[in-house]
Amino acid sequence: MNPRRDHSLVLRKFARRLRKDQTDAEARLWSILRSRQLSGFKFRRQYPLLGFILDFYCVRAKLAVELDGGQHYDPEALAYDAERTRRLGEIGVTLIRYPDDEVLKSTDAVTEDISRRLMPSPHPSPGVPGEGERL
Repeated sequence: MNPRRDHSLVLRKFARRLRKDQTDAEARLWSILRSRQLSGFKFRRQYPLLGFILDFYCVRAKLAVELDGGQHYDPEALAYDAERTRRLGEIGVTLIRYPDDEVLKSTDAVTEDISRRLMPSPHPSPGVPGEGERL
């Protein structure tokens, strides 16, 4: 079961404002994620969930993408982000983070990483020879 959107009016209004005032990095990544352009997966922008607003969220894959500006490196922000990641993980949401400058400088690498996380590997790892065998 997928977690449901948070319907708090306060969060929804704040999310609407964030969509309107997006950063350059958010605008760049959104131009790639929107309209199912990345591997056919639908992403939502500034998605309210569990009392948080996620920069980008794919409901089908339960994958959240967060872009971090310089304010995220403050010790209090790091603790908040860790707690947020933990709480989202408890409901099965995988959260990945990219610094804003990485999105702007290495957009292709970021989108390839997101795409890889959306798609399961076509060839499972063969494991270590002899693994699971009893002697």
